Amino acid sequence: MLAKRIIPCLDVRDGKVVKGVNFEGIKDVGDPVEYAKKYNLQGADELVFYDITASHEGRKYMIDLVKQVAENIFIPFCVGGGISTVLDFKNTLRAGADKVSINSSAVKNPELITQAAKIFGNQCIVLGVDAKRNKEGGYSVFANGGRQDMSLDLIAWVKEAEKLGAGEICLNSMDADGTKNGFDIDMINDVCKNVSIPVIASGGCGKLEDFYEVFEKTNASAALAASVFHFGELTVRQVKEYLNKKGINVRA
Repeated sequence: MLAKRIIPCLDVRDGKVVKGVNFEGIKDVGDPVEYAKKYNLQGADELVFYDITASHEGRKYMIDLVKQVAENIFIPFCVGGGISTVLDFKNTLRAGADKVSINSSAVKNPELITQAAKIFGNQCIVLGVDAKRNKEGGYSVFANGGRQDMSLDLIAWVKEAEKLGAGEICLNSMDADGTKNGFDIDMINDVCKNVSIPVIASGGCGKLEDFYEVFEKTNASAALAASVFHFGELTVRQVKEYLNKKGINVRA
């Protein structure tokens, strides 16, 4: 069985790592390059970098900052935010990213997934999804950093994205985001049961037990977290040692 991955996430705004709760109350945390170096040394399996306001502000992402981060780490690196064309994919990969995450642009132009997959390969196409529960009992997909309800059903969307060529899904629960109350197990299970590509669980991690729960109760391939790592509550090494003792297969 493939080892489960532990992935710190850098949400970046105006060149700084930031964090909020339920996509609101965003506060500066620190320097992205320094955080990236720290997580690299702690044994993170991958690193995710999101320019969280690029799509909303209608601008491109911070390519120079991506280069700086890439030069200082030796683990797979995924970049998202403001990427809307095949050329953006090319420039991001040239800057040192191993994977490219698209969210808003994929929802608005699904063909971009196929275009990029044909040129760069499915393995580097990550579909970022921000979703929250709706009144009908399902989940709705949001774009532009959680600001715009796309009236799109989560399960229908992830199934379509897989057919179009996405190689992985990074699934973020807007209801759980930043709350530290645990991952949205039901949402993760619903997605995992409907796709065959890897799913990264995101949103809500607050303690060691949350990492164990998401791997024990779902088929998620990876767990992504931010607050617990940024504020020094846990290290990647602590999480891996804990999971190993609990019988979860993780890389050393």
